[in-house]
Amino acid sequence: MTDLTISDNGRVLIPAALREQLGLKPGTRVHAEVRDGSLVLTSASQRAVQRRAYFSRLMQELNVAPGHSLAGELIGERRADNARDGH
Repeated sequence: MTDLTISDNGRVLIPAALREQLGLKPGTRVHAEVRDGSLVLTSASQRAVQRRAYFSRLMQELNVAPGHSLAGELIGERRADNARDGH
């Protein structure tokens, strides 16, 4: 664990060893949130991984076959509705 100090203007320097461990480079966007009283920083790439895992689990829970596109299904339904309505 590493202790950090907040500067007068509210900035915190993340030590190089921690940045390297997390793959944070200059310009890397991070997501900040308070979780259980702690400040948690997550890189944008890690957030993308977390989102994909979340939606993968959700699709499994909904019994959606792998590779099936719900967006494609919705588009197909809308096209069928438009064709039926004469648009």
